[in-house]
Amino acid sequence: MASTGDYYEVLGASKDSSAAEIKKSYRKLAMKFHPDQNPDDPGAEERFKELGEAYEVLSDEEKRAAYDRYGHAAFKTGGGGGGFGAGGFHDPMDIFSQVFGGGFGDFFGGGSGRSRDGRKRGSDLRYNLEVTLEETASGVSKALELEKYVACETCGASGSKSGDGAQTCATCHGHGIVEQRMEGFGGIFRKQVACSGCDGSGQEISDPCPDCRGQGRVEKMDRTQVEIPAGVDHGIRLRSSGNGDAGVRGGPSGDLHIVLHVKRHDVFERRGEDLFCEVPVSFGTAALGGELGVPTLEGPASIKIPAGTQSGTIFRLRNRGIRDISSGRKGDLHVEVRVEVPTRLSGEQKEKLETFTESIGEENSPMHESFLEKTKRFFNL
Repeated sequence: MASTGDYYEVLGASKDSSAAEIKKSYRKLAMKFHPDQNPDDPGAEERFKELGEAYEVLSDEEKRAAYDRYGHAAFKTGGGGGGFGAGGFHDPMDIFSQVFGGGFGDFFGGGSGRSRDGRKRGSDLRYNLEVTLEETASGVSKALELEKYVACETCGASGSKSGDGAQTCATCHGHGIVEQRMEGFGGIFRKQVACSGCDGSGQEISDPCPDCRGQGRVEKMDRTQVEIPAGVDHGIRLRSSGNGDAGVRGGPSGDLHIVLHVKRHDVFERRGEDLFCEVPVSFGTAALGGELGVPTLEGPASIKIPAGTQSGTIFRLRNRGIRDISSGRKGDLHVEVRVEVPTRLSGEQKEKLETFTESIGEENSPMHESFLEKTKRFFNL
């Protein structure tokens, strides 16, 4: 279950903490609450898991930005399976090993990410996905095609032709390490290194599968269906748990990180949860008033234009923007009207317009009158 506490409080940090300070706080607390250090305290394991989850988010620039904006909702939308649910966080032991290194992880039993039977977690993958503004507003299901490692069907991901799996490595006898005799200026010394025969796992495949060559996975083009929740914005990164590379010899799969790129819209500009657009209005409608048709993401709508509306006037249509991914509240649509000036007039139209202009006088031109007053003050007239 994902933590419900504030990630910064879990790590004893603040929103102003640097990446180095976040890591330092994690290292201190992870050492303190590691389950192997607290065998008689059942609460230590839960705290250790919370620390791993908090560090995984706050140590990643994009995840931290999403958390600062949306809170826990940024990682809960969509649920399990191939979605973006809270169940997709990495094993806290893996996080611990990544921070402290393989040697320190072994000291607490964490290992280097590869189990004693040669199983190893697959790599995380990144996919840049282009979506439309309409898709971000309503949410959409997308089928992604990408080349990645998938479980080998021939050997059932075991890596073994017979299906028997891995056996004890004959080189290191299951220890995963071997001694190397080295000579230097100080004399002869011995150094322990990872066994090259089993890559440090202590296990090896005696009859490797001909298709995957003992890896238990093959590279191929794969189709993955993902759900994009409503309200996401440009640059947001979503995680599809378990849809990265398949692990080695049946190890857990990595995650797929989808970075969203929203196409520029011809009509609307998004700012947060609000939408903005410019709509032309005829000179006659602006002067006399009337109804003006305007676009929205849900379809055509209309607004009432009061008589004497000036160019640049903004009208707001409530709840016609984008739904907030965290609160569920919808933003507004802001429509700025632009009065169109006729560009091609006939002789008769010009004559009528001149007569009309002379008849209205300056008292019907408030902006012009205000500008003249400001000019007089500027020149001390």
